[in-house]
Amino acid sequence: MTDPEDREQQADVTRLLLYHLNAPVAEYCTLRGVLPAPGAVRVAVRAGDDGHARDFLYEIPNDAVAPYYVPGLLRSVLSGPQVYSSSDVGEVMGMTLIRLRPREIAVDPEPEQGRVLTVVRALSGPGDDENPFLIGFLMLGDSLLRLYVQRPDRPGVVGVDIRLTDPLQSALIASLSSLAREEQYQRPALDDPHCDLLVDLTDY
Repeated sequence: MTDPEDREQQADVTRLLLYHLNAPVAEYCTLRGVLPAPGAVRVAVRAGDDGHARDFLYEIPNDAVAPYYVPGLLRSVLSGPQVYSSSDVGEVMGMTLIRLRPREIAVDPEPEQGRVLTVVRALSGPGDDENPFLIGFLMLGDSLLRLYVQRPDRPGVVGVDIRLTDPLQSALIASLSSLAREEQYQRPALDDPHCDLLVDLTDY
């Protein structure tokens, strides 16, 4: 693997799939590994229970899908029966290799836990250990997430409510630190003893 873009895609997919070491990719399907291949990433999945498990290696071309869509693509493929041509099936390292054609697969929407993970990862930078911004979170249901943050301009904890279905979520996350300071969104935290005030960005 010499192409820098291939290496970057491989690393991004590996990071995105780390969560699935502890949570199934789909029902009865667990992550076994993420392997590099020329112009593609290969995801090893064990399907079935222990007594009747089979290992599959799904090959996803790097130029066909962004890393962010790989978990949803795998969920779609693993959630129901699929038909593959013989030219797309082989064997590698004792696993059944299946070359996916992402443009022909409808991607399943990301479950709520996956969307929460995306937000929490985006707000938990590796360099902010001494002065962390995000210090907690709570899933409230109905795609509502409360983030507990510390603002650098004043003491105390702020609860920030956001909707996980917000189409502008990336922009919202990028501006969260400044939005948490704006009084127009603030209200007392009457029912939550874990924060000093609440910032409601559910209609942002």
